Amino acid sequence: MDFHVPVIDITPYVSGGDAAARRAVARRIDEAARTVGFMQITGHAVPQTVIDGFTAALDSFFGLDLEAKKRYRTPPEINRGYSPPKSESLSLSLGVESATRMNDFFEAFNIGAAVSDYPGVPLPELDYPENLWPQELPDFQPGVSAYFTEAGRVARTLTTIFADALELPPGYFAAFTDHSLDVLRMNNYALPPGTVDLDGALIGMGEHTDYGIVTVLWADQTPGLQVLGSDAVWHDVQPAPGALLVNLGDLMARWTNERWLSTLHRVKPPIVNGTIQRRRSAAYFHDGNIDAIIATLPSCIGEGSKYEPVTVADHIRAKLAGSRALQPNTNAQREAARVLAAAENSGNSA
Repeated sequence: MDFHVPVIDITPYVSGGDAAARRAVARRIDEAARTVGFMQITGHAVPQTVIDGFTAALDSFFGLDLEAKKRYRTPPEINRGYSPPKSESLSLSLGVESATRMNDFFEAFNIGAAVSDYPGVPLPELDYPENLWPQELPDFQPGVSAYFTEAGRVARTLTTIFADALELPPGYFAAFTDHSLDVLRMNNYALPPGTVDLDGALIGMGEHTDYGIVTVLWADQTPGLQVLGSDAVWHDVQPAPGALLVNLGDLMARWTNERWLSTLHRVKPPIVNGTIQRRRSAAYFHDGNIDAIIATLPSCIGEGSKYEPVTVADHIRAKLAGSRALQPNTNAQREAARVLAAAENSGNSA
């Protein structure tokens, strides 16, 4: 099978292109969403200076010693702050019990939308907690905040395109995202030699689907990301120079009745001469309003919906209870079936 993650230039939506140019972009987005569930976005207009400041901030935090980083750890139900290596298991967000044999070795730091970002809107602090900022790193907050703002702009540009691609009224998704539960997760895949057994079963981040509407991913050029194709084979994916990787989450798959794909992916970092090569990434999760009800779009019901309506709150909480609190999610049977099918496939490595 010829597996390909298309590169799509969204300049017509960023810089005011004409209607024909925008329709062409929307058609390409629809094709990628139907066939792969992943795409690479260029023309996003995120300044390189913002990316450089952000990656410098990311490196400064992960360069701290482990005890310093652990001061910013939060309870599992608070999706902020630091997650040490092997403290999470992304596969459990799908209820795949086999993942418990070895938790994912990545470390992460999360920030996100807080109650204070939406004055006048009554929101639960558990879902919109205030952010933790490392006090010993004065450049961390401005560097990360600048990128958070830009990634959010890109995510909202994408939902504008999605409405056109699905032939919905302009701005259709705005009502579902005006106090969106957005999180930026910065990931670092690196462990000192000897801290884990370097064998073929090593997992940097277990197989999972993303939880929300759309994910905007910055990643360096180190290989490791793998995407599950329709052939039930894991394929290696690396970002093109200057591109942001974009994939759809479960809520978009529910909205479209799986016309669009929430594609399974994982990280299997390369091992070179017995050492894990360092890899960095940062995923901006655009998840929608906590009180929004996600039900199949009328144009996508066809012979019947595959999903019952769900609130963003119930869906996201069940997912996070799996990955962060290690409580297997029992509401992800369709996604879990795809994981198990891939595991049974004799050619399940790219």
